[in-house]
Amino acid sequence: MNFKVLLRLTIVLGMLATMGIGMIQAQEPESVCLVTDLGKVNDGTFNQFAFEGMTRAAEEFDLATDFIETQAQTDYAANINTCVEEGFEIIITVGFLLADDTKAAAIANPDKWFIGVDAFFEDEGIANLVGLQFREDQAGFLAGAMAALMSETGTVAGVYGIDIPPVVRFRNGFEQGAMYVNPDIEALGVYIPDFQAPDLGSAAAEQFIGEGADVIFGAGGPTGSGGILQAAQQDVMVIGVDQDEYFTTFGEGETPGSEFLITSAIKRVDNGVYDMIEAAIEGEFPGPIYVLSVENEGIGFAEAHDADVPEEVTEEVTAILEGLGTEEIETGVDFVTGQLIDDMEDMGEEDMEEEPAATEEADD
Repeated sequence: MNFKVLLRLTIVLGMLATMGIGMIQAQEPESVCLVTDLGKVNDGTFNQFAFEGMTRAAEEFDLATDFIETQAQTDYAANINTCVEEGFEIIITVGFLLADDTKAAAIANPDKWFIGVDAFFEDEGIANLVGLQFREDQAGFLAGAMAALMSETGTVAGVYGIDIPPVVRFRNGFEQGAMYVNPDIEALGVYIPDFQAPDLGSAAAEQFIGEGADVIFGAGGPTGSGGILQAAQQDVMVIGVDQDEYFTTFGEGETPGSEFLITSAIKRVDNGVYDMIEAAIEGEFPGPIYVLSVENEGIGFAEAHDADVPEEVTEEVTAILEGLGTEEIETGVDFVTGQLIDDMEDMGEEDMEEEPAATEEADD
């Protein structure tokens, strides 16, 4: 290569970096490393789903793999750096708590690809970084539809964790789905400011049962799981979240109450991880976030297992799933904030009405 060609190539690469496209990988990735959140790759959580997605992609694309099971939150950065130092080209991190360390590693290593599960990254031109996000509103909508179809009292409830956008999406989606099936249904719910408080989840479920709820949805990590476990062991129908809680909270049917778990609202982390490994191999992520929805098989609902759910109910929820996938059915929930779109529009109109008064005050 002569000097002029080399100079021109250097200028082009510099321009691409300035535009936020980042360094071009020298060759197709051949290895992938996964860093779990607290827990193991067989714990039935996002850790396991991410591992399964990585394994499937590795078999499909002939990739070398390894994984690190995180023992303490203080180990996040060190574990990511271990994957980097050992030469892995694609690095997957599981959980929003790893987002900052993942972003820092991506900036420091533009020749590697980083996939953050349940992580939200702003569009800052970091071409080798992507976060997996989910349409929790769609998952909640399916759960709410199932709850309304199965309820005999006309009252359903949700035990939720901290009111961050994904949890707000779950709650509003659930209530919208329930009202889609039965406009007169009463949907109770509470946010609990702790994802690791099964005792508080249990107490909330107990209160809702006293108020007549005969289907309870838990969407708040161990807090929500504590709620549905308490309810199911009182012969109240329940709905799990994220993964099929029949295999986790209810011990593959061995835990008392498993026959009252009518479904779980599923987030297909495995499909998202597979898709983004494929994108890295092809040389380009789709953007700072990749949204998993019904349309790309990223959202679904679990089978009833031991629960007595009529076939026609499953068929009706499946039809709603298909309607969400084609957008013939919409949840009415804003993806970014999790708020109801109608409420946001009403708020906007009120703000517009108040603006002239505020301007006059300022002028005075």
